[in-house]
Amino acid sequence: MTRLANVAAALAAVLMLLAPALWNGFPFLEYDTGGYIARWFEGTLEVSRSTVYGLFLNALARPDFWPAVVVQAALTVWVIALILRAHGFGRRPAILLGTIAALSVATTLPWIAGILLTDIFAGLGVLALYLVVLRAETLAPWERVALIVLAGFAGASHSATLAVEIALVVCAAVAALFRRRIVLLAGLARGIAAVVLAPLMLLAANYAVAGQIAWTPGGIGLSFGRMMQDGIVARFLADHCPDPRFKLCDYRAELPTDADQFFWGKSVFNQLGRFQGLNDEMRTIVIESVADYPLWQLEAATRASIRQLLAVRTGEGTHNEIWHTYSIMKRFTPSAVPAMQAARQQKGELDFTTINLLHVPVAYLSMALLLVIIALAIGGVAPGNLGLLATTAALALLANAGVCGVLANPHDRYGARIAWIATLVVIVALWQWGARKRGNGFNQSLTTSVGLP
Repeated sequence: MTRLANVAAALAAVLMLLAPALWNGFPFLEYDTGGYIARWFEGTLEVSRSTVYGLFLNALARPDFWPAVVVQAALTVWVIALILRAHGFGRRPAILLGTIAALSVATTLPWIAGILLTDIFAGLGVLALYLVVLRAETLAPWERVALIVLAGFAGASHSATLAVEIALVVCAAVAALFRRRIVLLAGLARGIAAVVLAPLMLLAANYAVAGQIAWTPGGIGLSFGRMMQDGIVARFLADHCPDPRFKLCDYRAELPTDADQFFWGKSVFNQLGRFQGLNDEMRTIVIESVADYPLWQLEAATRASIRQLLAVRTGEGTHNEIWHTYSIMKRFTPSAVPAMQAARQQKGELDFTTINLLHVPVAYLSMALLLVIIALAIGGVAPGNLGLLATTAALALLANAGVCGVLANPHDRYGARIAWIATLVVIVALWQWGARKRGNGFNQSLTTSVGLP
């Protein structure tokens, strides 16, 4: 009976996460979606479009891409169930349902679980690493292996996610040097295995799709875009032009101050050959401008990181003017087009204004409460394992802000896709506080905690 209740709770939780997409009538789409779908069909590598996630979408494309979002939602429920088990709430279907319900209402989680985009894997990769590195004793052997593969897939699906995972593993390595009782070498090895698996998966997928053993292109261009918005590129060109190395010297007056307009709008970028034509020039400008204006670069990077940390609004890019994705679907997945065109998103019925009146303050409050939970864990008031979960989430948020804000450009999408893990930590803390008040199982949770010194 208990097993049946757990299965029923898991299925209900999956449906909760899929509720917005079901209401929409089709999985949600974004401008980038088409680029992932097209990789297999075009057989080429495209800027910031992981072939690993592209293969995932194409493998689960029928009918109407529903299998893809069902798998995303199911993986999310599974990882959250493992987090709850690791903190003393395993095999508690009501708690699993309550946690998923709270996250579905108060965070962006169901909106990113139901979209054909890599965003859901940013948070799942962080949580998977936390479990295999710090809480492996709560996992079955097969769960450890599966979580390593999940973290590897998450890193392979987006370079920014991989960078965050690497940052967490580096932090774990530093902790292992000084606090071996907290980070065991076996756990660190599992974390390293995950971040090594990610590039191997990506290189293999790139070879399978494009016949090239190469990394997904485009990283330097995104950094160039951020520097252009900060005014650094304009200053660099003013200081160095005329220079035969830079085609942009002749177009200085036409450069926009918005990176999205430069890369994806009608700009000189198209005239000069897009990434293929300007990649070497952008790399030179990025590298030399760091040397020319180090203090300006530091100040701009700090501002960008702060802006990214605070950019957490739900729904960025989820609208009905994503013409590139529409054209890709019409060309390569025509069987899904009728259902796609009938969806509420394509009819312009999505509006996230009211939703963000809740989601944004919840995200800010959750991030602030992470610091409170860490302080309470250090003081011995809260369980040590809860402090480790909060610390992992805080480090992930900071790493994500640095990676996306500095190396790319601040966007609400980049912040929202990982901010929900802070709310999850707060919910786990509330469950433990409630259990302590009732005297039901909290002391057992404490005995299995990893204590902070």
